[in-house]
Amino acid sequence: MEMLTEKRHQLILDFLTENDIVTISELMKPLKASESTIRRDLKNLEEQGMLARIHGGAKKMPHLSFEATMAEKEEKFHQQKVQVAKFCASLLDTEDVVYLDAGTTTIEMIQFIPQNLAIKVVTNSVKHASLLIDRQIETIILGGMIKLSTNATLGATAIQQLRELRFSKAFLGMNGAELEAGFTTPDPEEAAVKKWAMKQSQQNYVLIDHSKLEQIAFAQVAPLKTATIITDSCPQKFIKNFQDQTTLKEVK
Repeated sequence: MEMLTEKRHQLILDFLTENDIVTISELMKPLKASESTIRRDLKNLEEQGMLARIHGGAKKMPHLSFEATMAEKEEKFHQQKVQVAKFCASLLDTEDVVYLDAGTTTIEMIQFIPQNLAIKVVTNSVKHASLLIDRQIETIILGGMIKLSTNATLGATAIQQLRELRFSKAFLGMNGAELEAGFTTPDPEEAAVKKWAMKQSQQNYVLIDHSKLEQIAFAQVAPLKTATIITDSCPQKFIKNFQDQTTLKEVK
């Protein structure tokens, strides 16, 4: 006997609750339904905003992420952030002109920058600038309004300065990296600064812990192809999809 449509829909959503991604072939046997029926079910559920279809199946709808304070961010996945930051510091070369974005992962890079490395760093973070100066690293801080929750400088002044600068490497934090939405962050003004920093850089690196993968925040910064992703780990089910669009490096 054919299973009722409503029952199939509920079972599909139950699968996604447990697995994040499900393929049509995985659904056919337990739902006792044909490929065409399941494709139709997935289309209906996507139209209701319950899931997102992908090639050969569906994935759980990502929830919009909202911005935590700097202190709250520092507490989450601290060790993983340190691992990512240490690796990124190893990518620096003598005479690099670097953009170092505000953020709790990028700030961890500073302790690992070799003392004898002659680099110049531009940052939009008051906190980052202070630590860079303490380490006797040549530093430029962007002007503009300071956002209290992230210590980042924002606005027209910061963007105007960025338009006049060029970087060999840029290291940026993000709140989300998702296949279709790309790199995102909650604040449109911060997104604008990140976007311009990436435009002005020869090589871009986005530093994110695994919890930010497949997450979407309010404001888009850039497509995934514009930067290499450096993360502590990527769930196996996401790796191929990300690597189809950009370079993804796991630091374990």
